[in-house]
Amino acid sequence: MDAFRIVENEVRELVRVRGLDPLRQAAEVRRLVDAAVVDYDERALLGAVPPLGALDAARRHVFDAVAGLGPLQPLLDDPDVEEIWINAPHEVFAARGGESELTAVTLTEQSVRDLVERMLKTSGRRLDLSSPFVDASLPDGSRLHVVIPDVTRRHWAVNIRKFVARASRLEHLVELGSLTPDAAQFLSAAVAGGLNILVSGATQAGKTTMLNCLGAAIGARERVVTVEEIFELRLPLRDVVGLQCRQANLEGTGEIPLRRLVKEALRMRPDRLVVGEVREAESLDMLIALNAGLPGMCTIHANSARNAVTKLCTLPLLAGTNISSDFIVPTVAACIDLVVHCTRTSTGHRQVAEILALGERVENGLIESSSVFARVDGELRLSGTGLPKADKFAAAGIVATSLDAH
Repeated sequence: MDAFRIVENEVRELVRVRGLDPLRQAAEVRRLVDAAVVDYDERALLGAVPPLGALDAARRHVFDAVAGLGPLQPLLDDPDVEEIWINAPHEVFAARGGESELTAVTLTEQSVRDLVERMLKTSGRRLDLSSPFVDASLPDGSRLHVVIPDVTRRHWAVNIRKFVARASRLEHLVELGSLTPDAAQFLSAAVAGGLNILVSGATQAGKTTMLNCLGAAIGARERVVTVEEIFELRLPLRDVVGLQCRQANLEGTGEIPLRRLVKEALRMRPDRLVVGEVREAESLDMLIALNAGLPGMCTIHANSARNAVTKLCTLPLLAGTNISSDFIVPTVAACIDLVVHCTRTSTGHRQVAEILALGERVENGLIESSSVFARVDGELRLSGTGLPKADKFAAAGIVATSLDAH
């Protein structure tokens, strides 16, 4: 047994005897690790045990093993790493700046299971043959997704999408080059005016970050209710209530889907509804809420702003056979005011590609739309002149009649 493993076992025994929770009492565990490393090093000087080597490295290794996520902890601590995924115990990948790389981390089948069990410990979510998928939020806000055999071919598939908060406000996106000052000012005014905004984009395009930044522009006196599958939104507001879905229990009961949360949110006196993402029939409940005059924002997976509109006109049809396009399309036209489409370039840079304004007129099943800002030669430029939803802007005290005047 190597020196690190000896110290690790000694610390684990001390944690057990003292009844400590490594996740919640990390400071106490760190003190135990420091003392155990010093004690072991003194014994090693007498030749009683193998030498430990660099003490700082030993402390870090033992603490990560006992109170952290072992070999994965250095990747989680690396601010440049955005996502970590495990395809097999010997295939651990990480993404930096939008580009993936195979790391030198090597695990065992059992260590993967142990790490997942540790990550799920505080989430209240479970993973077994009857429920082979799990989504959970880690204490630092990172999102965990796990799939086990026989849904996967052989090995457990683990994804950890880290919560990397490089931007929390629209002006931060301007500093990062994702948004121009004019576009940021327009979006800030649109949020203040109570426009309903749909944020679209592919996976890892920055949709949740954009939604967080838009949410930061909501008025300080507004009451906001957010609904998500897994907690990801972090709105810097005073009056916010966050709701997340719940899995069914072992008896197959107790599940709380997103549709239920949207309905419950309306009973909580919200001034603004923020839906983390619509994927299925919950889009109908969101549209009904917005059609009742409640301002809101949401994200959706799509390849373009116009594709996002088309998708939002299709998803509510999953709610039942009695729902038709004749009802949904005009409802989308009446409810959604703007679509902010986010993209990720080949170099990993995230940016807003287009801001699309929707009109209320529908012709041949298509909703009237016009581009407000669009990328031209790589630069986000103003492409419209009329101020969309001028009545909502006016209600918020913004009386400009054109974007140029604004």
